[in-house]
Amino acid sequence: MPLTPLDIHNKEFPRKLRGYDEDAVNEFLDQIIKDYEALIKENKEIHNHAQSLQDKLNHFSNLEETLSKTIIVAQEAADDVKSNAKKESQLIVKEAEKNADRIVNDALAKSRKIALEVEELKKQASIYRARFRTLVEAQLELLSQDGWEALERAEVNREEY
Repeated sequence: MPLTPLDIHNKEFPRKLRGYDEDAVNEFLDQIIKDYEALIKENKEIHNHAQSLQDKLNHFSNLEETLSKTIIVAQEAADDVKSNAKKESQLIVKEAEKNADRIVNDALAKSRKIALEVEELKKQASIYRARFRTLVEAQLELLSQDGWEALERAEVNREEY
């Protein structure tokens, strides 16, 4: 256990016959007490200052660690956002490609259907034309037969009666 100024002050030396000058020893002890008190005070101040610096160092170390973790978390979050955006853009592109394929396929199907309908209408028009021609030719043939003139004469004779 270290000495305190009070220990030095209260220290008593035994007296001998031819001892030291008591006043000189006491004066020297008083000087030692003052210097020792000053050293203890200075030591406490240095210790307090060192503790304060250690506290600040710990604070800044914690702050540095927190900032480092924050940067890592921010980087991970940015990577996640980037990854999610890339995945989402790929999904959008795939969906757009599917829609484009569907639209093209629908348009091709409609085009084929219309082409078939046009061909069917052409066939029907051709058949209608042929039938109409046949009908007209048959009617012309009927009109060119001799039976019509006899019918016209018979009718004229009936009107005369």
